[in-house]
Amino acid sequence: MASFIIEGGHPLSGEITPQGAKNEALQILCAVLLTDEPVTVHNVPDIVDIRRLIKILSSIGVEVTPLGGGSFRFRANQIDLDFMKTKDYTKLSGKIRASIMTIGPLLGRFGVAYASAPGGDKIGRRPLTTHFEGFEKLGATMSHHKGMIYKLKADPLKGCYMLLNEASVTGTANLVMAAVLAKGTTTIFNAACEPYLLQLCRMLNRMGAKISGLGSNLLTIEGVEKLHGCEHTVLPDMIEIGSFIGMAALNRSEITIKDCSWENLGIIPYTFSKLGIKLEQRGDDIFVPKQKEYVIERQMDGSILTIADAPWPGFTPDLISIALVTAVQGKGSVLIHQKMFESRLFFVDSLQSMGAQIILCDPHRATVIGLNHQIPLRATKMASPDIRAGVALLIAALSAEGTSVIQNVEQIDRGYQDIVNRLNSLGANIIRED
Repeated sequence: MASFIIEGGHPLSGEITPQGAKNEALQILCAVLLTDEPVTVHNVPDIVDIRRLIKILSSIGVEVTPLGGGSFRFRANQIDLDFMKTKDYTKLSGKIRASIMTIGPLLGRFGVAYASAPGGDKIGRRPLTTHFEGFEKLGATMSHHKGMIYKLKADPLKGCYMLLNEASVTGTANLVMAAVLAKGTTTIFNAACEPYLLQLCRMLNRMGAKISGLGSNLLTIEGVEKLHGCEHTVLPDMIEIGSFIGMAALNRSEITIKDCSWENLGIIPYTFSKLGIKLEQRGDDIFVPKQKEYVIERQMDGSILTIADAPWPGFTPDLISIALVTAVQGKGSVLIHQKMFESRLFFVDSLQSMGAQIILCDPHRATVIGLNHQIPLRATKMASPDIRAGVALLIAALSAEGTSVIQNVEQIDRGYQDIVNRLNSLGANIIRED
């Protein structure tokens, strides 16, 4: 189990460029299964979850050619569906939740796919109801194969109207990828409308799909017979961008975040500004100036500010942990309400041991009473429970007095590319021990 050793208290400065978006890349890489022609994808982040998904794609016959600089060419012209019935495939898919998104494109293209329990963060219940109810509405049947493997079959998929039980991002992506090759027209209401889903739909349309309503929660998909190859560039990762904003504020540092694709950040800059953080848009860059203090706003009626996650265009749940740790040294108080996952706030005990004033009200809510840099956080030893909480703890450790140790940093590796070297280039002092 690898660890980060962080000597806190070093001011940070300079420029940093966000990696390609993890959540978009996972969808895009599954979409290459929809065609037997080459698909070239640029700005793919070099992180553990992407490597795991590429290994899964390779295992079922996708030809993967690294082109350098985060670019890959994929060709899915010799798919081995039988491998999905094996224990080896079950083991691979059990390491990453995104493996579930191979089902939609395979079911749409071949009329058959196999599913086993996916992996991912342990942040609470993450049911797959949206996926499988949608496949059934498209005409697929599911039967038990053996062990923990299930077979989905459709002859063929047929377009329909569906109202999703939740605006699931991976669920919407999976169903869209299935529907583009279904017979007839599919209408998906309450669809997720994150920029990454918009990117997927744009890519599919370039491949020959007919999807309308892009960027909205009502998608209409006219099925086509065949898709062809294309070229696609992944957006910068909005979660990294938010993480760097919080890191700059908590460490009272001056940082420029390059090439942010501002128009795709939605409410993220606004939410951090409510915490009192000053941001300047400079072209497509974000400049975060050094602030002696940042004052957390109150509601218009004088009540405590609440930051809550919500489906897009609301505040993404992946940044709730970052907003919480940023508020620790703010001036004022804030209620953090994590609505979607009941275990995502359980990392606050580590922040409390560092001296943060946080009241965990229940599994979904925490009240942060800002220290306003009057009392520095103190170094401690802790473990990363999931990707986002791990980076929140890393941000806290960078601002703490003394040397902190974060264990289980393989969780951070799943979502953040070469984070030690990139932060050290800004002036951080982090050592990785494997």
